[in-house]
Amino acid sequence: MVERTLRHLELTVLRRLDGLLLGDYLGLLPGQGSEKSESREYQFGDDVRRMDWAVTARTTIPHVHDLIADRELETWALVDLTGSQDFGSARYRKRELAISATAAVGFLTARTGNRMGAIALTDDGTRLIPARPGRAGLRALLRTLLTLPATARAAGSGPAARRGTDLAAALEALRRPVRRRGLVVVVSDFLSVDLGWQRPLRAIAGRHDVLAVEIVDPLELALPNVGPLAVVDPETGELFELPTHSRRFRARYEEAATRHRAEVDAALRGAGAAHLRLRTDTDWLIEIARYAAANRRGQAALRAAGPRASGASRASAAGPASRRASTAVRPIRTSEKT
Repeated sequence: MVERTLRHLELTVLRRLDGLLLGDYLGLLPGQGSEKSESREYQFGDDVRRMDWAVTARTTIPHVHDLIADRELETWALVDLTGSQDFGSARYRKRELAISATAAVGFLTARTGNRMGAIALTDDGTRLIPARPGRAGLRALLRTLLTLPATARAAGSGPAARRGTDLAAALEALRRPVRRRGLVVVVSDFLSVDLGWQRPLRAIAGRHDVLAVEIVDPLELALPNVGPLAVVDPETGELFELPTHSRRFRARYEEAATRHRAEVDAALRGAGAAHLRLRTDTDWLIEIARYAAANRRGQAALRAAGPRASGASRASAAGPASRRASTAVRPIRTSEKT
């Protein structure tokens, strides 16, 4: 059953996503390396950490180093497989969507022999899956993710054995030991009201390109009117009864959900992570393709606007206008609830 699921997932990603996006390295993946190449004039959107101060001093014109792209990319995924991910009220369960998103990134990076590893966060703690090159290594990683949740549930018995989601601790496990620069993908529903994970995520983003994939179910955004509804917290085992027949309760629930999602979005932006939101009631491959295409268009727009915008950018680098310009080309999340 696991092998059939794995094969279906691979064919789905390679056939559909390759048809939607062309090229080996897409907007999801970093295109720069760590080896310095020639210098060129600074353009709006360039990373100021790559400034070539020696050439800038000689020419009195800002210059940056071009970088030679690494031939081997190392990708690490932090995949949240805790109890809350077993929920799903639409086309997919959140756990299935989390593994599918990991597979999509993995198959796009593994085609040229790149390495991918993962840390799986379960109710019993974290599980390290070492980075391996190529599609064979990726298949082994996905096979572990597909079988790990059932093993984790069997290992704990009852609510007392469940510890809930500790995303901050998992990010620290991903951060140490220090890994080579590459791409880090964090896949979670980010349901915890504790945003303590922002600080370790910011530290990771200082060294790696970070993509945060948020998994959302429609019932986590709004509740239907189905009368008194008994629900169980899958991570604590606590039982609740929700008065969904109350219009006031449903309005408060939707307001709290919207506010929490906004806080998560702001925390991810503050940590320097790109943000992709996937819903269980939409086509996740289409959403990933839209994100990659929007990201690629945004990068192209920055390059094209360089000569025209560089002067204005330097004049207002420390002001609000600069911050608005830097966020104006962020990928559009078409699946966000409006």
